[in-house]
Amino acid sequence: MAEMVEFKAEPKSATGSTAARRMRKKDSIPAIIYGGNKPTEMVTLERKALWKQVSSGHFNSTVYMLDIGGRKERVIPREVQLDPVRDFLLHVDFLRVGKGSRIDVEVPVHFVGEDVSPGMKRGGALNVVRHEIELNCPADAIPEAIEVSIAGLDIGDGVHISSITLPDNVHPTIADRDFTIATITMSSGMQADVEEAEEKAEGEDGEEKADEEDETKE
Repeated sequence: MAEMVEFKAEPKSATGSTAARRMRKKDSIPAIIYGGNKPTEMVTLERKALWKQVSSGHFNSTVYMLDIGGRKERVIPREVQLDPVRDFLLHVDFLRVGKGSRIDVEVPVHFVGEDVSPGMKRGGALNVVRHEIELNCPADAIPEAIEVSIAGLDIGDGVHISSITLPDNVHPTIADRDFTIATITMSSGMQADVEEAEEKAEGEDGEEKADEEDETKE
């Protein structure tokens, strides 16, 4: 499971876009904390420390302990706002997480077994349908990633959620269907070879029919 990370936050008093820009110039990122039957709280976090977590690859599936002037809050990120042009942090929303609570969270998928997949050995391609799976799980036991094996899969085969062993007390939020996580497909090169072979076969069939028609005329 993902480890809980602690970092410091400072209470935020000023509001508005001007104040937010001023904070970012000081290497601070504005954020809000909500939920848990408490009032929404505005804080700021140090940009470098926050960006390190955002770029870790599992920011949205990690529970954090924010130290707000000596007061601790367990939270999980719910939304990250980035500048669409310059791709730097603008704002983060955190949801309070109580002990013993359950949450829905998207967990990344890691694929293994490509080296022993018959389909991949034949030159097939891994078509990833879901890079992440939304799971309902205990807030203090969020899986860091879900391992999905494609060993034994040939071209045309797929792996579904029903074949994945999830940790205890963890369930997919989609419960009404056995959704696909990935399939093994023909690569573009293999597809081109198949189409070329089909065209060649059609050409040979056409020549045979033409020869038969000529013989009939004679």
